[in-house]
Amino acid sequence: MSLRVACVQMNTRGDVAVNVHVAKALVEEAAAAGARLVALPETWAYKGGREGIRASAEAVEGPSNAALAQLAARLGIFVLAGSIYEPSPEPGHVFNTSALCGPDGALLAVYRKIHLFDLTADTTVYRESEVVTPGSDLVTVEIDLGAPPPVTLGLTICYDLRFPELYRSLALRRAQILCVPSAFTAFTGAAHWEVLLRARAVENGCFVIAPGQVGEHLPGRECFGHSMIVDPWGTVLAEVHDGVGYCVADLDLGCVAEVRAQIPSLQNRRPDVYDL
Repeated sequence: MSLRVACVQMNTRGDVAVNVHVAKALVEEAAAAGARLVALPETWAYKGGREGIRASAEAVEGPSNAALAQLAARLGIFVLAGSIYEPSPEPGHVFNTSALCGPDGALLAVYRKIHLFDLTADTTVYRESEVVTPGSDLVTVEIDLGAPPPVTLGLTICYDLRFPELYRSLALRRAQILCVPSAFTAFTGAAHWEVLLRARAVENGCFVIAPGQVGEHLPGRECFGHSMIVDPWGTVLAEVHDGVGYCVADLDLGCVAEVRAQIPSLQNRRPDVYDL
């Protein structure tokens, strides 16, 4: 079975209406290219400062994601709404939340980012935890492509990529495609983005689809871009190198079982000796 997927690359800024318009246009283009699953980047609807993050927060089924759900239903495709900011019970905080919409517009899965980006990169300090509440649930979701068996997606966001135990857990829950909507910094992305994506694909025998943000969104804050689709052997199937746009690739889903049979690392694990 084959599944055509697309990664949308955006330069999201502070105007939600403009961002939604751009996202919808790119999803339309990707669907016209035959994609049945279109994935958007992290914080696709708003990207800006802390007060704007708090002010822009909306429910998972709020207007931004609702616009994508309606589009998914009209086009008859799956749309991964990379992430939006969702109100959190923690005062002054939000969740960083990904949602998957089905071909009928229904909400199929919700994932809240578990690992928060708190570090110093070059001379810039990032403290995502000052405004974001971490999630605590691993999420896999089966999608029905019209012929058995269903395909299982594992949902993650950006900084999660640096925690291989999360991806191993998703693979053990039968994930065949790992989704990594992101806004990797230009500094860390140049060094680590591709190698981490390819490593997560190889060590788990999974496809990886990783739509990203690109370019400057605030003064001194620049994202790496290079959205890409990687197969279970670690081969980059498609990539958006620069600018706003999308890439498309056909995933041969039988490749997952083939690669896992060739290199049975999931079967050869020794959890009895790991100190985790």
